[in-house]
Amino acid sequence: MFLQTLVTGLSIGGIYALMAVGYSLVFSVLNFSNFAHGAVIMLGAYMGLGLVSKLHAGLGLVVAGSMMGAGLLAVANEKLAYSLLRHRKAPSLYLMISAMGCAVFLENLVYATIGSRFYAYPEFFSRQTVPLFGGATVSLLDLGAFALSLVSIGGLHLFLTRTRTGVAIRAGVSDMTMCSLMGVNLDRLISVVFLLAGLFGGIAGVFLGIKYLVYPTMGWVTNKAYIAAVIGGLGSLPGALVGGLVLGVLETFVSTYVSSVMRDVFSFGLLIALLVCLPNGLFGRDASEKV
Repeated sequence: MFLQTLVTGLSIGGIYALMAVGYSLVFSVLNFSNFAHGAVIMLGAYMGLGLVSKLHAGLGLVVAGSMMGAGLLAVANEKLAYSLLRHRKAPSLYLMISAMGCAVFLENLVYATIGSRFYAYPEFFSRQTVPLFGGATVSLLDLGAFALSLVSIGGLHLFLTRTRTGVAIRAGVSDMTMCSLMGVNLDRLISVVFLLAGLFGGIAGVFLGIKYLVYPTMGWVTNKAYIAAVIGGLGSLPGALVGGLVLGVLETFVSTYVSSVMRDVFSFGLLIALLVCLPNGLFGRDASEKV
């Protein structure tokens, strides 16, 4: 029972980690929480569903199409909602308010155009389970989601450490002004950051839709991903991975051994306790003001 609960928690945590990476990427560069990321994930799920229902695409094409659609949507969101505020040197609070407005706008746009119905993805994965040691089993869906999460985040780590654009992003995290003085085009750099966040949001949206259902308010599930990002430390990619896995495991244990009703109470209670006791998270850096 313990091992089975642990395996289930890790599979859910992998999806949380994919969503948390988007929050951490944007926060690391622009120092604000992009609450419109949940709406991008929701629309990514709808894009994948459209590819399945209209083109009868396979899982690979669905994931790729959802990634590209969500990535371009995230870039458009930045250009239309955040770019002008950035150029006017607006405080981070204004960006957060704009992000919340975008989330509400996109959610209601789906209500007005697609409707409020719940949709289900076809069964890409068979109901077959893979046996593990100790009598535990894992479904092919959970195994695929967890494996893809690790591969995607590992690929992002290689991109950030082995490419010129990745090095520029890391430099921008440390000091955007100095990065600009060294000849880096900040608008292009920020577009790349939002594109990466959207790509991960597209993957998460597809697997959320396959595991559960697709509906206009499914983006609010990303509140859990935000908690995961805070646990790991906003702005830290390793923290997003660890935070997602930790939250997924803890929630599953609470649901199994305490009560499923207490799961959300536990998650948000953990967020409050962490902000009080460890505001920078497990891997976050001290964001002291530079003079």
